[in-house]
Amino acid sequence: MLPDQDTLHPLKGFKNLIYAKNSVSNPNIIIGDFTYISDSDFESHVTHHYDFIGDKLIIGKFCQIGAGVKFIMNGANHRMNCASTFPFYIFEGWNESSHAPALSELPLKGDTVIGNDVWIGENAAILPGVHIGDGAIIGMNSTVGSNIESYSVVVGNPAKVIRKRFDDEMISLLEKLKWWDKSTNEVINLIPILTCSDTERVKNEIKNYLNML
Repeated sequence: MLPDQDTLHPLKGFKNLIYAKNSVSNPNIIIGDFTYISDSDFESHVTHHYDFIGDKLIIGKFCQIGAGVKFIMNGANHRMNCASTFPFYIFEGWNESSHAPALSELPLKGDTVIGNDVWIGENAAILPGVHIGDGAIIGMNSTVGSNIESYSVVVGNPAKVIRKRFDDEMISLLEKLKWWDKSTNEVINLIPILTCSDTERVKNEIKNYLNML
């Protein structure tokens, strides 16, 4: 039996682990196949996500998202170039005498984009507009406020890169392989490579595989 990308609960007996895309109804949250989160729903982890702003949260395939992770969207940002940061225009009573700013006046940072095969540790916070590359690892309790390159390991508040997971050759090969875009059967066949810790062997196996394409 092949893995079912459309199931909600991929691990028998665990109700607090789901394939995230299958719990989402918001069209501005786009999640790839087999990405899971350690919870019974996903949308509660996305905050300040307002329709009038229109920003998107885009997450790739095969990501692993720990419990308590928050994706904080652009609605959380306040204007800092005014005398007050208080958003009078959104609250009843106050908004009658306050003109809502145009979107161009708000400190919007664009869509939040998470790559494929990204591991986000428990209670990490991903701030608005951040782009995280494929294969990155985000340490637990980290606050990510700037873009993270593929296959980087980051920790802390603010999150900082502490190392690359692999050397440049290995990263280049993985970026060419793009295993997450393969069919389910192809991924199954690649599992012995994907789960091998001998990087020199993995490099050679990937090179051979790419040469056969």
